[in-house]
Amino acid sequence: MLLVYFNQTKVGTLAQKNRKIYFEYEKDFLKTKIEISPIKLPLKSGLFRCDDDTFEGLWGVFADSLPDGWGRLLMDREFLKRGVKLQDVSPLDRLALVGKNGMGALRYEPDDGYKNVIDDIVLDDLANSSNAILKGSSEELIEELFALGGSSAGARPKILVQVSSDFKTIIDSKKSLEDGYSHYIIKFASRYDSKDIARIEYVYNQMAQKAGLDVAEFHLFEGKKGYYFGAKRFDRVAEGCVHMHSVAGLIHSDFRYPALDYDDLLKLTLHLTKSVQEQEKLYRLACFNMFANNRDDHAKNFSYLLDNKYRWVLSPTYDLTYSFGPGGEHSTLYIGEGQQPRIEHLEKLAQNNGIKRYKEIIAEVKEAVSQWSQLAQNVGISKAKIKEIEASLNENMES
Repeated sequence: MLLVYFNQTKVGTLAQKNRKIYFEYEKDFLKTKIEISPIKLPLKSGLFRCDDDTFEGLWGVFADSLPDGWGRLLMDREFLKRGVKLQDVSPLDRLALVGKNGMGALRYEPDDGYKNVIDDIVLDDLANSSNAILKGSSEELIEELFALGGSSAGARPKILVQVSSDFKTIIDSKKSLEDGYSHYIIKFASRYDSKDIARIEYVYNQMAQKAGLDVAEFHLFEGKKGYYFGAKRFDRVAEGCVHMHSVAGLIHSDFRYPALDYDDLLKLTLHLTKSVQEQEKLYRLACFNMFANNRDDHAKNFSYLLDNKYRWVLSPTYDLTYSFGPGGEHSTLYIGEGQQPRIEHLEKLAQNNGIKRYKEIIAEVKEAVSQWSQLAQNVGISKAKIKEIEASLNENMES
């Protein structure tokens, strides 16, 4: 049995029996009218049973707390170190290991997670160790990496930390937030990434900002052996944590398979947020992803937040970089087109959803993306990589 909390408020109880997972809201939480997952887990009394296997029999709102890719690898190593066979590990065991250190505002008790605070955080050392672990050739610093990033999602290694305002000091995020510090997520390259990956993501965030997208504060950290991209966490504020819900978790869409269309996302955004402004933000992101060749635009790369009045809003953008989706296509389609979406698809997308300013938005995004070459030169990206990406971007914008 696992207790679920929304910050300090008890939400309900998770339990497993005969390989089925059950959930029941706390009576007092029902009175709050806070909808943590309005589509798949509506706020009402009674016992729920999850009959959907998209997330190993777990509701998407709780699956959003679990790591995938890199974080799951570290979590598996932690279970093995404890002498637990992976075939015996249930989703509730994984949530208990996340405990209070997950993304968003949900917490789980009993908390079985790593509680030691890590000192002496050196980005170069963690980057080298994460690369060696991915290659299967090292166990060095694995405890530190699990402690700092075991609950993070995505394929690339990353850590969750606090960073000083001058970006010179990095400390463990499990400490109480220090004065003058902010919560950050810092990424390392995977073994498949270009050596320029951090600088590319940095420039992509610069372009997104110029394109009018809502972008979290970001920084390019420089170590002795390389660069690391970092972004301020939007699920953390001074007074606590912010509830976040990915599109994948919200509608139970398996992000590993291309199953969404931007037309669906625009309709979902309007339905959930009741705001044409939020819908327009999503449309602007769709334009950016097309022109900037960000094709790894799967269902977990779009999220919503509950604001301080418990209204849903689109989260700031994240995981923006030059990328290829499945088979070189976009993971999310443009009116059914994934391989070669064109401006005509963006126009039809806008017309289908009542986006009135679409011509202006398209022009603004194109102008921002056209600055790729100059921005990339400013941070020292290799000439070969600049030309490679520039050719793709020009082709996308001339379509």
